Amino acid sequence: MTQELQIELNGVDKHYGAFHALKDIQLAIPKGAFVALVGPSGCGKSTLLRSIAGLETISGGEMKITDEVVNNVPPRHRDVAMVFQSYALYPHMTVIDNLTYSLRLKKTPKAEARKIAEEVAATIGLENLLDRFPRELSGGQRQRVAMGRAIVRRPKVFLFDEPLSNLDASLRVHMRKEIRALHDRLGATSVYVTHDQIEAMTMADHVVVMRAGVIEQQGAPLELYDRPASQFVAGFIGSPAMNFVDGVTNADGTAVTLEIDGAPELKLPRQVACNQKVTVGLRPEHLSISAAGQGTITTKISVIESTGSTTYVGAGDTGKITIVLSERRDISVGDTIDLSINAKDIHLFDPHSQMAI
Repeated sequence: MTQELQIELNGVDKHYGAFHALKDIQLAIPKGAFVALVGPSGCGKSTLLRSIAGLETISGGEMKITDEVVNNVPPRHRDVAMVFQSYALYPHMTVIDNLTYSLRLKKTPKAEARKIAEEVAATIGLENLLDRFPRELSGGQRQRVAMGRAIVRRPKVFLFDEPLSNLDASLRVHMRKEIRALHDRLGATSVYVTHDQIEAMTMADHVVVMRAGVIEQQGAPLELYDRPASQFVAGFIGSPAMNFVDGVTNADGTAVTLEIDGAPELKLPRQVACNQKVTVGLRPEHLSISAAGQGTITTKISVIESTGSTTYVGAGDTGKITIVLSERRDISVGDTIDLSINAKDIHLFDPHSQMAI
């Protein structure tokens, strides 16, 4: 059965003068999906979100919301609600007044507006804060008010523009769980912009990786992690980032020789072009320390960082290779270690196009 689409973008472009901010964006978002737009600063993710909201006018292509072309529809008629990084609360209004503001604009009777706002406040844990002003709230509470103000409108689509970037690390973890739970409870369609790939991976059903105004790859979070289409996606998805090492495939394309530490040879999961220069991708969490003489890469430890539950090891010159260990090991800086990796966990990229091989 075909899923009902809430948002469709077909060949969407956005120009700011000579600057091409969005390039031929193709994106279909099913009703009820949670989609994360992720990428480095300046990649176009916020421009794309603002274009969906109608805060930016697209230069070309077609945009639909619930099968209606909205290219020239003003923001107030698109039935979307946006939650900003800055909260954008009215400082002179109490929480209840902030929550009911959009309802009052629609001439909703005062008693009905308050009833709706109180129900929303109870859903997001604000029921005891209704008479407070924004200045009397914590960052997390302000973000809840901003979310509540979006919820009372009962929109077709929720748009989140880096809503957690002003919060401390522990509160971000807590709030991302709250936002996802709220999304599921409301059966909402959500588009969420973030530069934090951990947020994208843990919250979204579908992740869209952007780079320089282009969608580099999109798919389920684990699909992007397991099968990155390019070196950029491979390096962006996963924490710590994937290790990249120059290499050359052997005469029959069944192994690759790394251009580091004595040129060790690694078997490949499949046959590739022979005698070809490649970039080899090795995820830190897929590397393990083996008994002496039992590994495939011999190198020296240059950095050790422990968080208690996890140890990050930098090996090779200037910590060129990162290894993540979930168990504690009796190792020290300067030690020579052997590293092993399964053939199935090796990624290969063309050094010129940077696309996966």
